[in-house]
Amino acid sequence: MLLGCSSSSHLTRRPSSLLQATKQFLEEINKWTGQYNVSPLSWNVAVKFLMARKFDVLRAIELFHSYRETRLKEGIVKLKPHEEPLRSELLSGKFTILSVRDPSGASIALFTAKLHHPSKSVQHVVLQALFYLLDRAVESFETQRNGLVFIYDMAGSQYTNFELDLSKKILNLLKGAFPARLKKVFIVGAPMWFRVPYSIISLLLKEKLRERVQMVKMSELKEHLPRECLPEYLGGSLKLDPLSWNCRFLPQQNGHPDPLDELILVPLVAPKDNGSVHVPGPHKQAGHLRRV
Repeated sequence: MLLGCSSSSHLTRRPSSLLQATKQFLEEINKWTGQYNVSPLSWNVAVKFLMARKFDVLRAIELFHSYRETRLKEGIVKLKPHEEPLRSELLSGKFTILSVRDPSGASIALFTAKLHHPSKSVQHVVLQALFYLLDRAVESFETQRNGLVFIYDMAGSQYTNFELDLSKKILNLLKGAFPARLKKVFIVGAPMWFRVPYSIISLLLKEKLRERVQMVKMSELKEHLPRECLPEYLGGSLKLDPLSWNCRFLPQQNGHPDPLDELILVPLVAPKDNGSVHVPGPHKQAGHLRRV
């Protein structure tokens, strides 16, 4: 299973410069948390953001604030996975983290487009489910280190299953607002009508990310991922029951608080301090740092 790997034991064997980067990241972020009297960020959470940006402190701080601001904007806070409507969304099968990894050790996330019905789903609940499951995946040090492969399965989907605004938000999340290294995005079995929406989405992507997005036919997917990494209906050998598998990601009860909830709910404008106003954000926090 992908969950439960601790990062702290691995860090003790890392070069001192990486340890210094983590200390510097925490020092900067916790100066900010101290202004609001909220709990300081933990070492393990800091490592997630630093790993996603290869221990570049400036970029990790920017990522942290993008992540926090995206969650605040989309209402992804104080999630209760055992309560509706989030529970039904998590167990719908439209999104899951596979039980296997690709040959490089990356986690594999799968979104099944034909199971998404915009008229029946609230967009922010879909994003809540996406965040929740991705968060469970990046609890693993292996995922933090080796990254994430995202499969967007469009086989059998209709135009009524597609939501352009949601697709934009998912890409924005993956490219700059989540602590995971995005290695590849495979769009599988895209129908003809998807060409126009995809051309719009492509304009939003930086060149580096655009190079990581590939549209492939169902029969071509096996050229990129081994059969044992793919569900049977995508031409692989993996037996997949998303409902049963996603149940494993649910805690025993809702009493499994997200340590970042407190920070996410911090207002964007800080209290006055000695006559000055400090506004949290990547540029304020990171502007004076040198790269480690």
